[in-house]
Amino acid sequence: MKERSIVGTLFDTSNILFMLLILLVMAMPFLYVFSYSLSSPNLLKGGLVLFPAGFTLDSFARAFGDSAVLRGAAISVARSVIGPAVMLFFTSMAAYVLTRTELLGLSFFRKYFVFTLYFSSGIIPMYLLMGYLQLKGTFLVYIIPGAISVFNMVLIKTYIESLPKELSEAAVVDGANRWKMTIHITLPSLIPTISILFILAVGGLMDGGFDQVFNLYNPTVYDVGDIIQTYVYRIGLAGGKISEGAALGVFLSVINVILLFSVHRISKRLSGHGLF
Repeated sequence: MKERSIVGTLFDTSNILFMLLILLVMAMPFLYVFSYSLSSPNLLKGGLVLFPAGFTLDSFARAFGDSAVLRGAAISVARSVIGPAVMLFFTSMAAYVLTRTELLGLSFFRKYFVFTLYFSSGIIPMYLLMGYLQLKGTFLVYIIPGAISVFNMVLIKTYIESLPKELSEAAVVDGANRWKMTIHITLPSLIPTISILFILAVGGLMDGGFDQVFNLYNPTVYDVGDIIQTYVYRIGLAGGKISEGAALGVFLSVINVILLFSVHRISKRLSGHGLF
């Protein structure tokens, strides 16, 4: 076996050190929040907190003593599961339609969707639209604005177009109509793609969406609009309870991990495909 050259060894060492630096930069915020949440507020002197100052769970006890936390967690999980499911259903249907060459105005619709991928109306028109549709103050404001994802639509459309045409031609010869071809050919072929997109969508939605929260959030609709992120802002930054906000930040990270791995395991069991 040929010995590695000095240049190759230096290159590998540099890569390892660089990746360790990235890992450190990414891990520091989590370590800071975790240590802060376990620290006693009276012993904190400001600056970077790497280790808990006076180990205590009082911040968690005070945070979870408020029923709004569990309510916010339930709303966060609900929108993180229902939202991606609705998005993938409508997005997949739209992507399938855009693959049909016999569709009247196909070129126009393709250009229309691509245009929306690069240009957005902005948050103020969206806020006004939610008001006209009477969605403000309802849970649907978390679901309907994200019911179509043009980026995912393009991915699904491209995958459908890459399917061998011989499959459809053979199905037609066997007497299958368009509905049967969709059920027995298109949808089974899309399961790996849809599974991965669903997992990624679930993880992304737990981060919240400022525009959707802005369209809904006010004291009169906390029952349906108060997700974990807004509650952390309300008590942590606006209310000055930094330790409780840090504790809930840790709680949110745990929910993210549990939800992501749960969806991954379910997808792996049902379709045989997952993130890893």
